[in-house]
Amino acid sequence: MAFESLSEKLSSAFKKLTGKGRLKEADVKEAMREVKLALLEADVNFKVVKDFVKRVTERAVGTDILESLNPGQMVIKIVNEELVALMGSETPKLNISSKSPSVVMLVGLQGAGKTTNGAKLAGYMKRQGKNPLLVACDVYRPAAIKQLETVGKQLNIPVFQEGQGNPVEIAKHGIEYAKRHGQDLVFLDTAGRLHIDQTLMDELVAIRDTVQPAEIMLVVDAMTGQDAVNAASAFDEALGVTGVLLSKLDGDARGGAALSIRAVTGKPIKFAGVGEKLDQIEPFYPERMASRILGMGDVLSLIEKAEQAIDQRKAEELAQRMMENKFTLNDYLDQLEAVQGMGSLSEIASMMPGIDAKALEDADPNDTVMRRTKAIIQSMTMKERENPNILNASRKRRIAKGAGVSVVDVNRVLKQYDMMLQMMKQMNGAGKRQMKKMNKQMKKNKNKKGGKQQTMQAPKGLFGGLFK
Repeated sequence: MAFESLSEKLSSAFKKLTGKGRLKEADVKEAMREVKLALLEADVNFKVVKDFVKRVTERAVGTDILESLNPGQMVIKIVNEELVALMGSETPKLNISSKSPSVVMLVGLQGAGKTTNGAKLAGYMKRQGKNPLLVACDVYRPAAIKQLETVGKQLNIPVFQEGQGNPVEIAKHGIEYAKRHGQDLVFLDTAGRLHIDQTLMDELVAIRDTVQPAEIMLVVDAMTGQDAVNAASAFDEALGVTGVLLSKLDGDARGGAALSIRAVTGKPIKFAGVGEKLDQIEPFYPERMASRILGMGDVLSLIEKAEQAIDQRKAEELAQRMMENKFTLNDYLDQLEAVQGMGSLSEIASMMPGIDAKALEDADPNDTVMRRTKAIIQSMTMKERENPNILNASRKRRIAKGAGVSVVDVNRVLKQYDMMLQMMKQMNGAGKRQMKKMNKQMKKNKNKKGGKQQTMQAPKGLFGGLFK
């Protein structure tokens, strides 16, 4: 994940501060030297690093900090606030014109992931209730139009294209098409180059002047470091960029682009591509990113991922079955798929404070394991899925043959299911015991006072239903 190395180095620097009862100015300056080196190694712009460290140091050596009871924590708080300010204090939204259709012009260098991430953004806006159209204005790169049509089909978003024509005319005709067919948001996938040249810029300026987009979204590769910042400056100077989409923020990028672009160009990072799947794009929240960099987790993003991945009606039905000890192999498979829809275990762990994400990398169930588990369960009869206790040796051999796996694989799935079943029974029993204990204590208290007896009620919700 991006910022992994930076997070480790910052944690190491701050650990020295939090271990001290009182801080001296020399302690702060020594820690800031380590912070400076960590940021430079993360490929953050030198001037940005210099200004950042200066601001933090000036705040951290103040009397209030040096004399506070937890000076180390106060320094971390200051660094967190300055990181948020560096990346932008607010999360800007996509510019939407009052006149329909609103036009988003996607620009960027070739290889930055513009076509795919532009389509991801269109898919995200569709989930927000918009009716988008993708327009293929990249008429130079081989297979660019085909690529846009492929991702558009996967996202169920229409694509307008006129082959190898004039990009300016294609953009204009695409907007006219959107008007006729009721699309309220148009994404123009423009051409990129391996480097910035005047021909490219002249074409982009011509498209901009013709269609007057509400948003000029620059797509930059987070893994290119300072080159991304240089590209952002050049595109902004020529076109007047209104927002930035960072692609490949899930890779092993050092992350310097995310910390530099806003400070160098003044343009906000609005979205980030966080995976290869077409739904793996999210708004860029500076405060959440700062928390993750400092190892504080990102619980809000984790909750949002869970809400998207888990169907509420299914969750309520599952809670009822769990309460009645009717958790079947079908339910088990549904839960595995829901968790997989939230991302890898290491990705989920990176959003939780105090959890080592690297330790879970090897534990991630990959697509092959998921397919095998699904095949094994689907090779069972409904009776076997409802009651796995009837699975004898001959039934297991039949299931293994039907799924194309070994009996050992079948036993492994059954063992994992049984472990989850036991864990849920323990949760159920613990919840009941806790409620009985609390009610018993309340009854004693009421009897002493001669008051009316009241009974504690279990909380409602997915797990609340287990504690009745």
